[in-house]
Amino acid sequence: MLLKELIKEIENLDIRGSTNIKVNNVTKNSNEIKPGDLFVAIKGSKSDGHDFINDAIIKGAKCILSEKIIDVEDDNLTFVITKCSKETYSRVCSKFFDNPSNKLKLIGITGTNGKTTSSNLLYQMFTINNIKSGLISTNEIIIGSDKFETSLTTPDSYDLNFYLNKMVSNGIRFCFMEVSSHAIDQRRISGLNFDLAIFTNITHDHLNYHKTFKNYLNVKKRFFDDLVKDSISLINVDDKNANYIVQNTISKVYRLSLLKDADYKLKIIENSFTGLMIKVDNELINTQLIGKFNAYNLLTVLSASKLLNLESKKILVGLSMLKNPDGRFDVVQMNKIIGIVDYAHTPDALLNVLETISDIKNNENSIITVVGCGGGRDKEKRFKMGRIASKYSNKVIFTSDNPRDEDPKLIIDDMISGVDDEDKKKVINIVDRKKAIERASKIVKPNDILLIAGKGHENYQIIKSKKIEFNDKNILKETLKMAV
Repeated sequence: MLLKELIKEIENLDIRGSTNIKVNNVTKNSNEIKPGDLFVAIKGSKSDGHDFINDAIIKGAKCILSEKIIDVEDDNLTFVITKCSKETYSRVCSKFFDNPSNKLKLIGITGTNGKTTSSNLLYQMFTINNIKSGLISTNEIIIGSDKFETSLTTPDSYDLNFYLNKMVSNGIRFCFMEVSSHAIDQRRISGLNFDLAIFTNITHDHLNYHKTFKNYLNVKKRFFDDLVKDSISLINVDDKNANYIVQNTISKVYRLSLLKDADYKLKIIENSFTGLMIKVDNELINTQLIGKFNAYNLLTVLSASKLLNLESKKILVGLSMLKNPDGRFDVVQMNKIIGIVDYAHTPDALLNVLETISDIKNNENSIITVVGCGGGRDKEKRFKMGRIASKYSNKVIFTSDNPRDEDPKLIIDDMISGVDDEDKKKVINIVDRKKAIERASKIVKPNDILLIAGKGHENYQIIKSKKIEFNDKNILKETLKMAV
């Protein structure tokens, strides 16, 4: 594509050189540059792409997109100067792949909890109804029969548009996509056209990155601020910040609630380990999902499906067929012991899971919880996680999650600092996560509930700079088999 075509709809650019040059590819990594590529210099948290402009030129870049110009003696080189490289990079990537988000229905789901489950359930709902759909989520990217692993909740702008373009080529009509706060803040989604934006909730998370809750809240809000008039917003008004999130949007706003008047509602009739029974439009539906937090996920699917014009009858049938994604309240039953693997890695998510278990279990059944907190992440949530786990469990084992470059013993100390004095007798500390799960499997008795929280679907553990193969569900199955 010619450079002039890539940038013609982007405003406030300062062009130094010819735009009548062919661009073979777009990259922000100077190591990936090939002759004829456009190199985008982006200042990151660890390095500054502007420091690698010369490297990119040596490797054959004929155009540089950056926030400043450097002295280079090359008459064939074009500089495109912008105020924000991240924003412009995203828009260029979208144009490079022929604006794929304009050619399908793109649904973005944001919030602290529920993004992965809601996006996955929506994908299931539309797939069940034979509507060609795609998924971009924490767990995986799905395009038809192809599945791709991803290391980010919301991929880089180039990858995002690459996958969206692939979906268009495969005849995909709807794409359900998680939108993380990092992606919004880093402008990864700029240039994408969202038909429907969904807000699930917002609670304490990612403050190591955003620094304050207000910053985190305002980043989420920006997603809705940037929507166009023809877009639709769907918000969970049971979250106290929901109306603030959409106060400046020009999109059409719809509301869902379990507790108050709203455009979309459902009622929980029964909650058990076999699933929720819900009432929707005077119809009783038995579902395979468990817990009040999943009632919100089901309501999100119900509301979004209606807004996307799926037939009501098909929606009601679909709700009964939906299954939890891997690692989300994933139940493993063995010899009267109920094991649950869940991704809960925030205070609110852990509370939701433990309250759900407490509501369903019999009074004589104990809850044994194994939980840790990630290293190199928000330290402020650790004492909250420790307090919640110890308060709602009969026995709790604090262990490693993904300690990364932190000492896992110090992470556990941070969790212990939140435990109330009367709950300290419940706590056991075992740094090795596998040994912690093995110990919990020996403690648990028939009819007890064993919760392994924090990692969910992840099949690895990050210790120092190494990714070690590790899967909570597989280890839980092995240890329960040995324990009984």
